[in-house]
Amino acid sequence: MLKRMIIMLGIVGAVFAALAWFVNFRSGMIRQALASLADPPQTVSTTTAGVTEWQPRITAVGSFRAVNGADLALQLAGVVDRIHFESGKDVEAGDVLLDLHKEDDVAKLQSLQATADGFGIILKRDQGQLKINAVSQATVDSDLVNQRNALALVGQQQAVVDQKTLKAPFAGRLGVRQVDVGQYLTAGTTIVTLQALDRLYVDFTLPQQAVDQVKVGQEVSARVDGYPGQTFKGRILAVNSKVDQTSRNVQVRAQFSNADRKLLPGMYTSIDIAVDKAQRYVTLPQTAIVYNPYGNSVFLAVKSDTPGKDGLKDGLVARQSFIKTGLTRGDQVAVVSGIEQGATVVTAGQIKLRNGTWLKVDNSVQVSNDPNPSPADQ
Repeated sequence: MLKRMIIMLGIVGAVFAALAWFVNFRSGMIRQALASLADPPQTVSTTTAGVTEWQPRITAVGSFRAVNGADLALQLAGVVDRIHFESGKDVEAGDVLLDLHKEDDVAKLQSLQATADGFGIILKRDQGQLKINAVSQATVDSDLVNQRNALALVGQQQAVVDQKTLKAPFAGRLGVRQVDVGQYLTAGTTIVTLQALDRLYVDFTLPQQAVDQVKVGQEVSARVDGYPGQTFKGRILAVNSKVDQTSRNVQVRAQFSNADRKLLPGMYTSIDIAVDKAQRYVTLPQTAIVYNPYGNSVFLAVKSDTPGKDGLKDGLVARQSFIKTGLTRGDQVAVVSGIEQGATVVTAGQIKLRNGTWLKVDNSVQVSNDPNPSPADQ
């Protein structure tokens, strides 16, 4: 009986030992499986946070316009008789550009001039006769009125003749001719454009909050897509005396010297106005910032307290850090607080990161970090 009891206890002990081994074995396999399911290292690009000098600026957009510019036309209708200019040429003020047929008007002018001359002769003769009391003073007065009226008609007709000749109102460069000889022109038809190119204006608008930051004579910079990498300098000429009630913006006009005549009226331009003193900020590419309603943040690449996994020698992990951002310029943003100079910041791949995610750094392709980018078609 005792022997069978000992055998039974031995079997029960063996069963419990086997069960304990199975439980331990299953737990180990579960831990191994869970370890294999851990997030793999995420590939990201990084940059080092550096401090740069930051000049606060106000930016705006505008268009160039000539100090003197006009689409030239005539006040009277008629048929083009002669064209005295070539497209794209420079002209001086007063140069004759075009004539309409005006033979009838000239003939009428000559007739009126002859009539005026006749009244002048009569007036002179009656004035001589008045001295010997051969005519009355009333006759001389009537002659004088007739002569003045005739001369006024001559002046009126002379104005009609002059209005059929187009002259350059100021010196500048002509555009493309829009009419031909023999063409009938109605009053106001554009014949050619004339633009004075030595100096140009740029009109742009600024929000009313910036009114106290701009002054007459302040330097401005202009950038034009047609000349990438080149900056043109000008100065503020005037600030409008009222703020637009609809947009709450104020109009500003700047003047630019254009001696080389690279700039043309109508060109679109980006305007930069330096305000206040230059400051120093930690600067990052805008792609490094994770924008959220509850606060902006960045992911830092920091050394892990544990050895690197999957062969990663650097052992870097992601750590989220909340920051306060300031001004922006081009591809860059100024960081006011929340990050120190020299920190390694993730610039691409943040969407797949969370605190503690292992990182694999690949900086073979860098994000854009240009303070003055020039967009171009790819």
